[in-house]
Parts: sequence; structure tokens; C-alpha cells
Amino acid sequence: MKVDGRVERGEQTRRQILRRAADIASVEGLEGLSIGRLATELRVSKSGVFAHFGSKEELQLATVRAAAAIFVARVVEPALAVPPGLERLRLLLDGWLEYSEDRTFPGGCFFYAVQAEFDARPGRVRDAVARYGREWNDYVRETVAAVEGVTDPDQVAFELIAFLEMANVQSVLHDDPRAYDRARVAVRGRLAQAAGAASATRR
Repeated sequence: MKVDGRVERGEQTRRQILRRAADIASVEGLEGLSIGRLATELRVSKSGVFAHFGSKEELQLATVRAAAAIFVARVVEPALAVPPGLERLRLLLDGWLEYSEDRTFPGGCFFYAVQAEFDARPGRVRDAVARYGREWNDYVRETVAAVEGVTDPDQVAFELIAFLEMANVQSVLHDDPRAYDRARVAVRGRLAQAAGAASATRR
């Protein structure tokens, strides 16, 4: 079936808008987005941008969804290449650190940035940001729980996520070049501790 060229061009423009919007939001927050700014930066008409989203809130919601899709492709999907267990957990955590360190988004972790912006503000955007945050936390916990012998996956997941987020903030806010290396050492140590506890339990 032949694809309508106008539809394809429209989808390409939408993807470009959302990619740029996610980059801006990672630095300036979702409130930093405007239809006029995106139109100017991408050299498209304001009416064209408005036609894709209709309102600032819809633009923000679409940006959150686009950022989530990028995150899943960059962090979650590569870890699915191995069976559940310790190696998958290692790949998942390494993938997150690389995602932040490589500046997939220029402001570091997109969701760390926008969670701080919307954590106490009710509304649809806050609900969307919170939902993706819960899904990530739940997935880390599930991945930890699949490691044989781990007795408290909630606690282990909490600590591991804290290491990741501290690396992100130390790098972005304090320009600490060793933050990610320190986080990797902390992650390895906590995984070794969890594995050791699991071995002791089996004995």
C-alpha cells in the first residue's frame, strides 16, 4: 500500500518537534516549551506546530511520551537481550548510566528533570510523569526480584535507583566528571552484597 507523502512528512515533522521539545525540557523543564519557540527553532509555521498538538498541555504530554519511548529504546530494550537475572540487572543499570552520561538528552535524565518540576503540581502532565516514574521503579524492582536469592527487592531497587539519580545530579548540577564512575562502583558493590547475601541464604 502506498503511503501518502503528506502524511509521512507530517509524521516526520511531528517527530522532529518532539525530539527538540524533549531536549529543551531536559534543560529548562516542560514549562520552557512553547509552540512559538519550537516553530522558530525548527523553521516551521506556528500554525503547523499547533495543528499537531492543539495546546501547550498536549505538547507537554506528547513530549513526555516521546521521551519515554527514547528511554525504553536506550535503556530497557538492550537489557531484554539476556534472560532475567543478575546479568539483565547489570545491563539495565549500566544502560541507565550510559543514557545519562552520554547526554541522550542534553540536561541528563529527562525524567529526573521534569519530576522535580511537577512533583507537587496536580494535573494531567504531573500524572503522566508520575506514571512513567512508577513504571521505571516497578521494573527495576521486578528485575531485582528475578535475581536468585535476593530477599528484599524493594530495598535493593531503592538503593540502586538512588545511585543512578545521584550520579545524574552530581554530573549535571556540579559538573563532577567522576560521578558516573563512582555510581558504577556503588552499583557493583551493592550487587555483590546482594549476591553474597543470596549465597548465604542458599547455604
